[in-house]
Amino acid sequence: MIKNDDMAFVAEEAYKRSGLVLSMDKGYLLESRLSPLARAEGYPSIEALISAARREKNERLLWGITEALATHETFFFRDNTPFDLFKQDILPVMSRARARNGVLRVWCAACSSGQEPYSLAMILDEEKARLGGLRIEITATDMAPRILEKAKAGIYTQFEVQRGLAIQRLVQHFDQNGDQWRIKPHIRQMVNFQRQNLLENFGSMGMFDVVFCRNVLIYFDAESKKGVLARLARQMAPDGYLVMGAAETVVGLSSDFSPVQGRRGLYARGEDGIRALAA
Repeated sequence: MIKNDDMAFVAEEAYKRSGLVLSMDKGYLLESRLSPLARAEGYPSIEALISAARREKNERLLWGITEALATHETFFFRDNTPFDLFKQDILPVMSRARARNGVLRVWCAACSSGQEPYSLAMILDEEKARLGGLRIEITATDMAPRILEKAKAGIYTQFEVQRGLAIQRLVQHFDQNGDQWRIKPHIRQMVNFQRQNLLENFGSMGMFDVVFCRNVLIYFDAESKKGVLARLARQMAPDGYLVMGAAETVVGLSSDFSPVQGRRGLYARGEDGIRALAA
């Protein structure tokens, strides 16, 4: 059983680094998530791992603990609806709006092991004939370096590709190597992966037309959510779109975004976006 002071220490450090809110009844989560990390780091127990992190103020260990506790659950075309919205609603509107400057910038925040940005890249590859000469830039970020390395590699197990991928897309966009599948090079090259913590300033990333920030703010407290949404708004075009998870909302947290009627999880950066999509 993890001691309360160890639990409180881990909760405070995880919140400080990632915004993750851990209640004191989540000892079972620490047991399941930190046991593999303790073994990998050569500690005989979770308690020894936490003790070393506290005693040495070891940033590498503290970040390792934070990464282990973060939820990295994802799969290709997760929930379907956001990807249908991107293909059927957002792309037609934004491709017309960006026809003059010829660039559409998309950001996948908290991208985990890469399935979400690669799903968008597949859609864009399939729709390229309809997009004319529009250039698409996809930036995908996560706070966890180890999960980003997996995303950059673009290599997935049979189990991972079976989750959400139709067989036609699997054959079209992946190469098989034994029991692993590697996404084709031209799809991998469409995505630029980089480390970024949503709690930190990301002003240097530039402006985006579409932001996917799904199933991450649900783990934050209200103040952290407000801060992230305010920073996102500053990095988005006035007619841009924000895509969130089905259980997430901006209502009561931000006045910078407006729900798009009839499109669950889709928010317009401004009223012009709502009118354009509804037209």
